Amino acid sequence: QVQLVESGGGSVQAGGSLRLSCAVSGLRFGGSTIAWFRQGPGKETEFVGTIPYTNKVTYADSVKGRFTISRDNAKNTVSLQMNNLKPEDTAVYLCAARGDYTLATTGGQYGFWGKGTQVTVSS
Repeated sequence: QVQLVESGGGSVQAGGSLRLSCAVSGLRFGGSTIAWFRQGPGKETEFVGTIPYTNKVTYADSVKGRFTISRDNAKNTVSLQMNNLKPEDTAVYLCAARGDYTLATTGGQYGFWGKGTQVTVSS
């Protein structure tokens, strides 16, 4: 059974930082692609970034230069370091997984999802 569990959410002021983690089990982590998405209040799910096992990371334009995704294949975890946070980054952040390494930036391309962790940025 594939499980993804996010952690590290919280509340920060604008300009602050948070680090989210996604722990993955039940999936051949080494060959997988892990992505972060977010869903803000009243908004559709939005792509944040994705990291295949090749470590060639792709980011959404809205977070490029502020967010960094990394993976630890020994621990089966993916991290999302978020710096210079803005109120518009407020959302539930979800990690998702798929079992191959091709680029995928839409939610429908991912078959496994975590339940999400809340990030709130105040101005």
